[in-house]
Amino acid sequence: MNAREDPSQITLSISAVERDTGIGKDTLRVWERRYGFPTPARDANDERTYPMAQVEKLRVIKRLMDQGHRPGRIVAQSMDALEHLSRGEASLQSSQSMAVPVREDLTAYITLLQAQDHDGIRRELLHVLTQDGLQKFVTDLVAPLTTLVGDTWARGDLAVHEEHLYTECVSTLMRQAIAAIPKSALGGGPTVLLTTFPKESHGLGLLMVEGLLTLQGCRCVSLGTQTPVRDIAQAAIAYRADVVALSFSLNMNPNHVVDGLRELNSLLPSTVKVWAGGSAPVLRRRQIEQVLVLQGLTSISEAVDQWRHPQTKAKSKVAAGLHS
Repeated sequence: MNAREDPSQITLSISAVERDTGIGKDTLRVWERRYGFPTPARDANDERTYPMAQVEKLRVIKRLMDQGHRPGRIVAQSMDALEHLSRGEASLQSSQSMAVPVREDLTAYITLLQAQDHDGIRRELLHVLTQDGLQKFVTDLVAPLTTLVGDTWARGDLAVHEEHLYTECVSTLMRQAIAAIPKSALGGGPTVLLTTFPKESHGLGLLMVEGLLTLQGCRCVSLGTQTPVRDIAQAAIAYRADVVALSFSLNMNPNHVVDGLRELNSLLPSTVKVWAGGSAPVLRRRQIEQVLVLQGLTSISEAVDQWRHPQTKAKSKVAAGLHS
């Protein structure tokens, strides 16, 4: 039986495994020596080849790492133990994040994703966007649905490609909607540079914020995700940004968040403000000088208004935010 007839016989190169799982080649080699997993075979050219069973286990390990688990505690565990741990973590996160039952309209999108119904999910998303407008589309649908998609993926009930399909559909529609906002609505400031730090690949929250800021009349310059700190500072100067807005997901290393924000502030002109938001707990636990912590999408208009009217700025930090 060949690999075409039996998927279990398919093997991937180390480069393909890196692309598939998001785990770097060097990390895979270190784990092989340190933990005895993975255990690749060798092809005719003495290159590592990984069977799909090991690739699937690596996917689960990466999912658990994204939830905060350390490799040393999970890499050597059995697949059954890892899946049990993954489902337990997802259930805990869901119970903490969902104070009310999941909306039926949101679960319908999950069903479409699981059916790989690309046309169906795009059609439903477009219908809501057209009917409700960009603001409500972002705050009432995309924000809670993105959380639900993440929770469902963490439980193992959505495949990576299904989560990517969702992200691509939403991103495409939102970019089209942002581009359609009349330019006459712009000009009130501020000019906002949007991006994330290296190792922060979640960009959908950044796009949601771009849409809401553009509706507020801000000029937005998005660099996408994973921009080195010094390049962010250079870009802020080059584009004459008034604000640098950064998004941090739950899994971002707290020290990287704090140290990166401090370094960025040291490189920026004093006139450039830094807004930071997202689900990273460190933003709420530690006070970071010269950083406005943003916590909720619905309060972005307040942050913009306070920038435009600094004389009325409250002494306390504004609560407005960037979801990933």
